[in-house]
Parts: sequence; structure tokens; C-alpha cells
Amino acid sequence: MAVETEIGTLISRTPGVQGGRPCVAGTRVRVQTIATWSNMGYSPEEIVGINTYVSLAQVHAALAYYHANKAEIDAVIQEDQRLYDEMAAKHPPGNGLERNQIPPR
Repeated sequence: MAVETEIGTLISRTPGVQGGRPCVAGTRVRVQTIATWSNMGYSPEEIVGINTYVSLAQVHAALAYYHANKAEIDAVIQEDQRLYDEMAAKHPPGNGLERNQIPPR
């Protein structure tokens, strides 16, 4: 008999974990991270290959959450990019501020 998973249990917000931002439940993988990879053109299957801490069902749940809360998540993505750009402008490459390496698209 298959185990049924309630979709609402796959995404959580926990104070003190990733700034209270929505994450895949039981992980520190932020919805915005999965949304960013998807926006870069990665398929859900490729995202699971990049981040083995999440299952395909969790990636789909994160993407559903993203699309249901797109304005909020996009604003967070833009703010993170702004902060990264600000820090990168202050510090030359090679000082440990490079983004995590994601396979090129």
C-alpha cells in the first residue's frame, strides 16, 4: 500500500532557519533556490541531480509554492541578487565571495 503524503507538509517556515524563509521541509533548501534553478532552465529532474537532499516530489512542491507566491519569492530573489552584487563590487574575485558552482546551462 502506497504511503500518502499531504502536500502541505513538504514546505515549511521555521524561525531561525534560513531567516524564516520557506524551505523544503526537513532541509535547509530554500524554495527560492529551487525557483532560481528552474528559472535558469533546469528541469525538476536536473534540480534533484544538483541537490541530492531533495526528492522530485519536494522539488515539485517547492515549484508549486513558488508559483502560488511568485511576487514574494521573486522579491526575495531580487534582494539577494542586489546584496550579492553590492558585495561583489566591494570585494574583488578570489576572496571567497564567488557563488556556489552550479553546472553551466
